[in-house]
Amino acid sequence: MKRLKFLLLLLLATSCQYFNTEKISSETFYEEEIKAIEWDQVDQYPAFKSCANYTEKAEQKECFESTLGTFVSDFIRGKNVVTHADLNSTVQLDFIISKSGAIDSLQIVMDSLLLKKIPKLKDWLTHSIDSLPPLEPALKRGIPVKTKFTLPVHIQSEKTTN
Repeated sequence: MKRLKFLLLLLLATSCQYFNTEKISSETFYEEEIKAIEWDQVDQYPAFKSCANYTEKAEQKECFESTLGTFVSDFIRGKNVVTHADLNSTVQLDFIISKSGAIDSLQIVMDSLLLKKIPKLKDWLTHSIDSLPPLEPALKRGIPVKTKFTLPVHIQSEKTTN
């Protein structure tokens, strides 16, 4: 009987807080998760089919940018542009890749001298971007998100002599 009383006293003296788990409200959990998200970074970059095998973020970005740059450069080279002056300029393509993988809001920033020397360049750049192969959108936590990109395109030529 003494042992039973001692056991009951021991159980009553032992605090239950050692066995309780702290409950976190869903609002608190949500707020903590929102603070932890890096909103200016994506988990997975947009991808062409040729870049689908890359799993590392840096590799995905490199593949996307090089594929895009190569596609635009090849498109412009295919136009066989002839100029009568040396050109060494950079054109900046600003665009947004939508949640569906479509390219929206293309803006082309270029030197007015370059536009004067190659008047169709803006149209060619627009057409090259519009004719890109299908893209998979960027992902943030498994959800497609829109992303903004800037692609510099270096235009360089040598003066032709006639």
